[in-house]
Amino acid sequence: MLYVRSLIFNIICYSTLAFGCLVTSIIGLFNRNITVVMWNYGFIPFLLVMLKYIAGIEIEIRGKQFIRQDGVLYAGKHESALETYFLSAYIKKLVFVLKKELTYVPLFGWAQHFYGMIPVDRSAGGAAMKNLLKQAKDRIAKGRPIIIFPEGTRVQPGTIKGYKPGLLFIAQNLNVPVIPVALNTGLFWQKNSFLRHKGKVIIEFMEPMPQIANKKEFMAELQNRIEKKCRELNMETIHNYPAVAHLLVKEP
Repeated sequence: MLYVRSLIFNIICYSTLAFGCLVTSIIGLFNRNITVVMWNYGFIPFLLVMLKYIAGIEIEIRGKQFIRQDGVLYAGKHESALETYFLSAYIKKLVFVLKKELTYVPLFGWAQHFYGMIPVDRSAGGAAMKNLLKQAKDRIAKGRPIIIFPEGTRVQPGTIKGYKPGLLFIAQNLNVPVIPVALNTGLFWQKNSFLRHKGKVIIEFMEPMPQIANKKEFMAELQNRIEKKCRELNMETIHNYPAVAHLLVKEP
C-alpha cells in the first residue's frame, strides 16, 4: 500500500503544482497579490487534504504562540520538499529564500518569481548578499515574513551540513526577530524519494533568538537550538513509527 498511496498522492500533488504554476505564471503578469491568495487559500489547502487522506501524513504545529505573520525572519531546518510546500498554510504570505537556478525552471521558476520568492545567486559573493538584503527589506516592508534555511540545502534527518552566516547578515540589517524552526519531515518525505511514509510530521516553532551581541555565539546558539529540538523530534518519531527508523542517519 505504501507504493500505491505514494503513487496516487504524487500524481495528484505534482499535477496540482504544475497547474498552479501555470495559472500563477499567467495571472502574475497582471496581479501578483492574487497569486499569493490563490496558493494560500486554494492549492495548498487542497494538497493538505490529499496529504492527510491519501499519503497518510498529518502535520502537527507546535509552538504556535511563536508564529508571527509579519516582521519576522524564520530560520529553519530543511529536510524535505514538504516544508516548502506546506509552511505557507500556517504562515500566510511566507517568502522563501531559494537558489537562483530554481527560477530558470519553466513554469515553476516563473511562479516563484510572481509569488515573491527571493532568489540568491550563490556564486555572486558579496553582490548576492546585497541583492538578498534589498529584496528582504522589500518583502518585510510589504508585511511578508521570510524563512531562510541556514544550511542552504536539504539534509538527511540526523545530519548537519553547517549553518551559514548569511542569515545573520539579514537579521542584523532588518532588525527583526529570528525564530528557530525544527522539524522531522525527512522521516516521512525523504529527499529525492518517491515514497511518502504514513505518520505525523511535526514542525515546531521556538522562542525568538536573543539580541545579536556576538556573531559566533549567535550562530552557535541558533544551531544548537534547532539541532537539539530536531534530535528530540526524531527520537519521538521513531518511537511512534519504527518503520521509518532506517531513514534516520545515526550520529557517529
